[in-house]
Amino acid sequence: MILKKHLIYLFMFLFVAVSAQEIGVDYQTNTFSIKVKVEDKNTGNSIKNAEVFVNEKQFYYHQIRGCYIVKARVGNELRVTHPDFETIYYTIQSNEEIKILVEGFSADKVSTIRKYSRSKSVSKELDFYHQYLDSAKFYKKKDIDKSLSFVEKSLKNNQIKQRNAASYKTLADVYLYWKQYDLAVNNYKLSNQIRESNTTKIALANAQFLLKDYTANKQTYLDLLEKNLSNYEKIIVLEGLGDIDFAVKKYNAAKDNYKQALAIAKENLVTPKITDLNSKLATVFASEGNITQANIQYKNSLDLAAKENVSRALKEEEKVADYYNKSNQFDDEIKLRKESLVKAAQNKTIKKEDVLEPKIITSQEINYKIGNAYILKEDYKKAIPFLEKSIKDADFKKDIIIEKDATRKLSEVYATVGAYDKALKSYQDYVKLVDESYLQKEQEIQQVKRFSKKISDNQNRISSLDKDKELAESKINLAYVDQKLSEESNQRQRLIIYSLVGGFLLMILLAYFMFRNIKQQKIANNLLALKSMRSQMNPHFIFNALNSVNSFIAVNDERNANRYLSEFSALMRSVLENSDEDFIPLTKEIELLTLYVKLEHNRFKDKFNYTISVDENINLEQFSIPPMLLQPYIENAIWHGLRYRKEMGNLDISITKKNDETVSVIIVDDGIGRKKSQELKTNNQLKQKSKGMSTIKNRIAILNDMYKDSISVKVADVLENGEGTKVELLLKKK
Repeated sequence: MILKKHLIYLFMFLFVAVSAQEIGVDYQTNTFSIKVKVEDKNTGNSIKNAEVFVNEKQFYYHQIRGCYIVKARVGNELRVTHPDFETIYYTIQSNEEIKILVEGFSADKVSTIRKYSRSKSVSKELDFYHQYLDSAKFYKKKDIDKSLSFVEKSLKNNQIKQRNAASYKTLADVYLYWKQYDLAVNNYKLSNQIRESNTTKIALANAQFLLKDYTANKQTYLDLLEKNLSNYEKIIVLEGLGDIDFAVKKYNAAKDNYKQALAIAKENLVTPKITDLNSKLATVFASEGNITQANIQYKNSLDLAAKENVSRALKEEEKVADYYNKSNQFDDEIKLRKESLVKAAQNKTIKKEDVLEPKIITSQEINYKIGNAYILKEDYKKAIPFLEKSIKDADFKKDIIIEKDATRKLSEVYATVGAYDKALKSYQDYVKLVDESYLQKEQEIQQVKRFSKKISDNQNRISSLDKDKELAESKINLAYVDQKLSEESNQRQRLIIYSLVGGFLLMILLAYFMFRNIKQQKIANNLLALKSMRSQMNPHFIFNALNSVNSFIAVNDERNANRYLSEFSALMRSVLENSDEDFIPLTKEIELLTLYVKLEHNRFKDKFNYTISVDENINLEQFSIPPMLLQPYIENAIWHGLRYRKEMGNLDISITKKNDETVSVIIVDDGIGRKKSQELKTNNQLKQKSKGMSTIKNRIAILNDMYKDSISVKVADVLENGEGTKVELLLKKK
């Protein structure tokens, strides 16, 4: 009992201390905490689901204190919004408690609902409107499906215009966060049409800017300047106009708008915007080539950002360091990035759900950029430890892009300082990372497809819901007209029928365009995948060829190594010439194969002989083939079949005419066979799939999908005991 009593006293002491801290004044920043109560004037009940902002920072209802606790300064603007009453603005004068009384919040609102719905009781769905909207906002950054489903529920059976406006604005906010800017613009416009709001229009302007619709974006801001704006809204609008001018390279106009916004921000002590505007002015000066003025402005923005928080300071330091890099101020860049490294280690404010927020500055990225700065200074030895640290951190944090880039740079540095063994090892690691990044990119493409389909399905449901509501309203209006103007009923019925037919035709047209767009997108994705696979084949092929050169060097066979490199360069010239082509004539592919087989035969003269035969009846110019399609099969025959024979083997490549539309390419070897080759592989080799063969299979699958089974491949053993391998490829005219 005594222990329990002490715990109660301790809890009460902590509660009082925290409460005192919440309501206290921060004398270092001149900010203080204020109690804000939002109540229904008639009932005195607290309104707990209002949105309370100070300089666009939102504060939430404190259940224990029974009010909203906000942090602000004298002169800051308080904004209180709610779907069920007009937005309230208040300029803070002191740290005294603020009470906002909302008139007619409960009774009048219920009567309005009853009058509009023409029923004796309010629908139960309406009682949950605010819970649905709060849930949609809660899941906005976590689960788009859940967020959109709650928005959809808030729209169902809801006939109050201001609530519909709030729902569509929330829907647009969700789309904006997930970078669906066109959908965000449409829904912001719909919300503003239902109920005009400066906040919604500012959000619309932001979405238009991200969509790069600068003409409409500028008009939206100019329309806002004619409205009665708060000080913070004026700052946002002028800053937005400056952003547009900077984007279209009207630097003088951009500076004028930024300076006007900065003057208002300084006058009203809007610290975050003072930092942002100093930084943007510096960027304009840098773009003009005014290095002296840019350095001064960036110094100001760095000092201001340091007084805010670690995340803001890191963001500004990254921006300034990039500027130093572009202006060749490498010593200043290195010094600033080293300071950022310390801050990045201390920054613990990253949230897992903020996956689409502006990128977080990471230690691996900073180390990579420091190493790159040393490289540009030609101080290669100092660059090495930073690149190695970047690779280590990136590997730990699964940042494959930074790891790949840092590995490539490290390989180049090692080669520059003469550490060729390390350079080769780093290059081999880089090739592996290229393969991994390709697979990751392929997965991302599939995720984007699934995500786009989810977005489309959800938007279609909400659009359908909106059409149903419009149709219901039309029927109600029609009933009123029938009562007063019965003589016009037939004419109005015809208009409704025409509207429905037009809507049906419009939906058919929309479905057609959606189908066509989906088909075009599929073709574009296939072409992108083929290009990625071709880009993957080149490093894979080069890596294997360099291994061949390395084997000659290992046995000190300089003459053969030089001859091999000469022939290899001729082959690579042909490969690179065709690397950007989707298809090449069959004659060119045969020339490439002849060069490749000759190279491999020079290396393994005691292992196999080869023949390449082409049917004279084939018009080779009529047939096209994807470049480097046959090479992996021949490579497998030599490296995994013939190479392990004790006696001399044979490799036969024949191209024959199947019919007028098809040619057959047959590759036959009398090697040890696939089964025995698999048994000879090491444990490490068994864990890894052949990148060349898997890429070929994927390429053939995509090509067959695009050109209706134009290529088929069969692989079989030659002998019943599993020895020898036969590959037959049928190629149709493209």
